[in-house]
Amino acid sequence: QVQLVESGGGLVQPGGSLRLSCKTSGFTLHDWAIGWFRQAPGKEREGVACISSAGGVIDYAGSVKGRFTISRDNAKNTLYLQMNSLKPEDTAVYYCAADSFVGRSCQPSVYDYWGQGAQVTVSS
Repeated sequence: QVQLVESGGGLVQPGGSLRLSCKTSGFTLHDWAIGWFRQAPGKEREGVACISSAGGVIDYAGSVKGRFTISRDNAKNTLYLQMNSLKPEDTAVYYCAADSFVGRSCQPSVYDYWGQGAQVTVSS
């Protein structure tokens, strides 16, 4: 049974940092594509950053490049998202998602397995 559980969300001031974690189980992390997505109120869910089944970072959303870093620890079956220089527009529910497809996509529609989400609020 595939499971993904996010943690690490919260309230942070603009310019601050947070690290999200996604603990996975039920599949071999390094064999699957996995990524971070977010959905702000009234907006569509968007890909933030993804890692392909081959292990390379697929891409970062333009709005987070240079500020966010995706990484994974295969031994701990955990995916991370380090978020620095946070801005109010980063406020959203952040999800991790995984899928066994082979390819390079960070589109939400191709990922079948999702966590419950973690709220990130950037506000003074």
